Amino acid sequence: MKTLYLECGMGAAGDMLTAALLELLPDPDSFLDRLNALGIPGVQFSKERCVKCGIAGTRVSVTVHGAEEGEEHTHEHTHEHMHEEHAHSHGHGHSSMENIRHIILEHLLLPAKVAADVLEVYQTIAAAESRVHGVPVSEIHFHEVGAMDAIADITAVCMLMHELQPEEVTVSPVCVGSGTVTCAHGVLPVPAPATACILQGVPTYAGEIRSELCTPTGAALLKHFATRFGEMPLMAVERIGYGMGKKDFPAANCVRAMLGGAADDTDTVTELSCNVDDMTGEELGFAMERLFEGGALEVYTVAVGMKKNRPGTLLRVMCSPKDKERMIRLIYKHTTTIGVRETLTKRYILSRSVSAAQTRYGEVRVKASSGYGAEKRKYEFEDIARIARENDLSLYEVRALLAKKTD
Repeated sequence: MKTLYLECGMGAAGDMLTAALLELLPDPDSFLDRLNALGIPGVQFSKERCVKCGIAGTRVSVTVHGAEEGEEHTHEHTHEHMHEEHAHSHGHGHSSMENIRHIILEHLLLPAKVAADVLEVYQTIAAAESRVHGVPVSEIHFHEVGAMDAIADITAVCMLMHELQPEEVTVSPVCVGSGTVTCAHGVLPVPAPATACILQGVPTYAGEIRSELCTPTGAALLKHFATRFGEMPLMAVERIGYGMGKKDFPAANCVRAMLGGAADDTDTVTELSCNVDDMTGEELGFAMERLFEGGALEVYTVAVGMKKNRPGTLLRVMCSPKDKERMIRLIYKHTTTIGVRETLTKRYILSRSVSAAQTRYGEVRVKASSGYGAEKRKYEFEDIARIARENDLSLYEVRALLAKKTD
């Protein structure tokens, strides 16, 4: 499984994430040329080698009409500061969310998936600003330089993720910094309100650096792409990238990205369970179908004894942590339960692939899996069943014929 691990011990910002992911590519310069060819209004990307605490990495700069935004802050831009000052301005040089949506969807030549990612990340920031300021998203107006800078950072990271195509993205707990920051309306605590809003539900900590370390853009990108937050998974690292921030601290101010994979993989799954004693077999079967259709990894039932000596059924649903809320809604919609239990479980999985084998009976899919010293192969059941029906054979006979042919 292709795995990306993002280490955010010094927070995260759009430029740092861009630089870290850029270092994972075999040809960063040509990708930078592609970014500059997008035609984001007034935007120019550039990069340079940078050393922090003896570690060499890449620093990416984004200029809008020749100016780099937010130079006085920890990172290249801090939307909270810009939006605090300009959230309600409607004069020249400001963009509404509708303007930004038009630029993303109509002006930039992006693959549909990338454009959707960019828009969703920016909407996450806009929703946080809306909540912080207490006004509808439609009334939030962003300073033009800050808006284009954010679009540039978000687009760059979304394009890089599309280029790298990780199957799993694990993000470390995010260091947000501590202390206070000064904006147009006064002194605010770190993390700034919009950042804190976006990072709800994400493991964070203050650390020892008294400065703002995570920007709203960095927070929104991490939350959008993370499959899970936690410690570095078991993986064979193939490439490492260091994305440097602007300021110098006692610790290296960077995001570290590690890309790799391994035959022996682990991941985390959520197990959701509930007990019911007033559903028929047909009703339970229908609920299980809906849960599988909704993206569950596994759904099964177990006969259990319940209170008042009633026979009942334990329904258990295994799903990806990111699908948990959808699964809970489906459980409540299609079962009679009034309570759902949650357990996080680590599972050890074999690396899997599917290939096609040509036989006298036509194409037959072969599933292969390996890892932890084991190798397994089996024919796709539906293909075996089709051959058995078409040739009036048993499943055992078909498997024996295919195995003999393979030998």
